[in-house]
Amino acid sequence: MVKAVRGFKDILPGEAEKWCYLERLACKYFRAYSFQEIRIPILEKTELFARSIGQATDIVEKEMYTFLDRNKESLTLRPEATAGICRALIEHGLYAKAKVIKLYTIGPMFRHERPQKGRLRQFHQIDAEVFGSHSAGTDAEIILLAWEILTAGGAKGLRMEINSLGCPQCRPRFRDALQEFLEQSKAKLCEDCQRRTQKNPLRALDCKNENCQKLYEKAPLIEDFWCSACREHFLEVQQYLKQWNLVYEINPRLVRGLDYYVRTTFEIKAPQLGAQDTVAAGGRYDGLVKALGGPDIPGIGFAIGIERFLLVAQLPDLTPRLDLYAIPLGKRAYMTLLPVVQNLRQEGLMVELDHEGRSLKALLKQANKLKAKAALILGDNELDQGIVLLRNMETGRQKELPLEPQKELLKRLQQELGAPCDS
Repeated sequence: MVKAVRGFKDILPGEAEKWCYLERLACKYFRAYSFQEIRIPILEKTELFARSIGQATDIVEKEMYTFLDRNKESLTLRPEATAGICRALIEHGLYAKAKVIKLYTIGPMFRHERPQKGRLRQFHQIDAEVFGSHSAGTDAEIILLAWEILTAGGAKGLRMEINSLGCPQCRPRFRDALQEFLEQSKAKLCEDCQRRTQKNPLRALDCKNENCQKLYEKAPLIEDFWCSACREHFLEVQQYLKQWNLVYEINPRLVRGLDYYVRTTFEIKAPQLGAQDTVAAGGRYDGLVKALGGPDIPGIGFAIGIERFLLVAQLPDLTPRLDLYAIPLGKRAYMTLLPVVQNLRQEGLMVELDHEGRSLKALLKQANKLKAKAALILGDNELDQGIVLLRNMETGRQKELPLEPQKELLKRLQQELGAPCDS
């Protein structure tokens, strides 16, 4: 038997309905905030991610699914969505259509990491990006949007952490000070942090090693290096978050693992998940579009991990319930029910029709198994009388309905079965 690739998971019936529910929920909020959907390829040229994410990041160095195609061109399965959306923004000139562009996408990403609960090699994200605004109000609004989607999905016990990573004018001084601190402590750092000391010192602060984290308690703080513009911007973000009654914590050691982030960065965590507790994360990346060959326009965005969202979402059983199980007893009955079933389906009802010619007892048992609201039973006796039997599967009570005219039968069935199934 051939099994699924390690770290790649099937989404089975019973689960898929919950995925669809959360995706529809996110789309509802995106519409309310005037976002437009964009669908980008899962495969991009490798240089896109090397230029945007950064050569010295774990993603580019160790985690990307990269291969040469038949033309010897290096291609990569997307490890995140922001770079691909920026590429599409530039390639299709979307930035020229409005001063501020709001885009979202939902779909799979790929990273070759050790599979863990809520962290797979094929994982899925709800991703939102805003281009063209430097405003701190935009930062606060994007944080609010992520928070509202999560809480609307029933996520409980969430914590929000925010920070500012400074800008290209003030961050280099912090980077130098941090690098000097790391060099002095290098012998006590884990292997990854030793490597990051030269290549990507900010990334070291995100290390999960307990010994490293204890050392970093004495590391320089980026807030001591902010320029006045960055300090004012971050204070404005906090002012707007308070206006929306959003509770947050300032985490001065919060960084993002990708090179393109500046100023506002944030994470929304669910502590009940344990070590891997970040459900949503994002921040500002004002220089990314320009770095990829586009105009010098700012950007900010976030991603929600759907797998982790599902772990904390309080969702009921969303398996759709069958409205009607149509039971024809014989060929004449089967032919008679074909147009009836099709018309009911076109009206939005969920209807199952037996094609196997099994016994009434077996079919009623199957209707119960499928949790059908009702069964429609038609045999030769009913045909001779010009009726059809509608059986309530919960109470066992049956009603006789006239077969003709069919228009009236359809009307009666819709009345008896109530609202159409939720599609």
